[in-house]
Amino acid sequence: MGKHEGDHAIHRESLYGTTPEPTYAGVASFMRRKYVTALDGVDVAVTGVPFDTATTNRPGTRFGPRAIRNASTIMAWERPYGMEFDPFDKLAVADVGDCFFDHGEPDSVPDAIEAHATRIIEQGPGLLTLGGDHFISYPLLKAHAKKHGAPLSLLHFDAHSDTWSDEDDRIDHGTMFYWAAKYGVVDPASSVQIGLRTENPDTMGFNVIDAPAVHTTGLDSVIAETRKHLGDKPVYVTFDIDCLDPSYAPGTGTPVCGGLTSHQAMSILRGLKGINVVGMDVVEVAPAYDVGEITALAAAHIAMEMLYLYASK
Repeated sequence: MGKHEGDHAIHRESLYGTTPEPTYAGVASFMRRKYVTALDGVDVAVTGVPFDTATTNRPGTRFGPRAIRNASTIMAWERPYGMEFDPFDKLAVADVGDCFFDHGEPDSVPDAIEAHATRIIEQGPGLLTLGGDHFISYPLLKAHAKKHGAPLSLLHFDAHSDTWSDEDDRIDHGTMFYWAAKYGVVDPASSVQIGLRTENPDTMGFNVIDAPAVHTTGLDSVIAETRKHLGDKPVYVTFDIDCLDPSYAPGTGTPVCGGLTSHQAMSILRGLKGINVVGMDVVEVAPAYDVGEITALAAAHIAMEMLYLYASK
């Protein structure tokens, strides 16, 4: 275990590798990666955005980043089962803490999130963000589009389309992909929404594989169709944890029955190995409604699948 037998979030000597330690103790960084402020040598930075005032139902996702980090320590002693390689052997991953914003000035929050993401990715690392409600994906997308070029392709896992029409450019976790499409930040024609199961007749041109289709057509079909639409374009991956059925993720603000299992979601992500991922987030974990941390644990596993995707490209 090396010189330091615990608290690898502080004492880790290398940003690479998976090393065992007593994960029930010490500082809870994501997957016990080292907390850093300088980004030299970092391939992927993990950050949290503890924002939840754009939610339309149950609040509480401001505690999501902390919950996901805590749950991730349960699985931090080895690579997730079935991966061909350990993402941490290929990627230098560090936790850079949370985005700061002034909750008393809500109109300033989107710009603060975008500036935080821009500061990180302009120095070179990829970015894995832990939410927070789903609105945070909008300023994150804008930051990534500035670096990688607009429009990006969006790979979106959710129970909801989040493309409800809006005339006021509101800070709302149900309208941000409407504006992302309208402003040319994402290209609906080369984007895919997976797991939807709420009514919104206007798809805005997004390719939709709803939850019933996932259940009936099978994983291989979903993976093949998704690959066809994404191609080799730069892809931003966003996963709203309510894409999972409430039996697998009760700890969220707007749960909807009939969703994906954790196995289905992880299998789809793993099956997309090689797509051109440029940014990623996991959002809408609200630990106050969780049971036995199963929602936060699912989110941590999903985040690891995203790192595997990123390392595989």
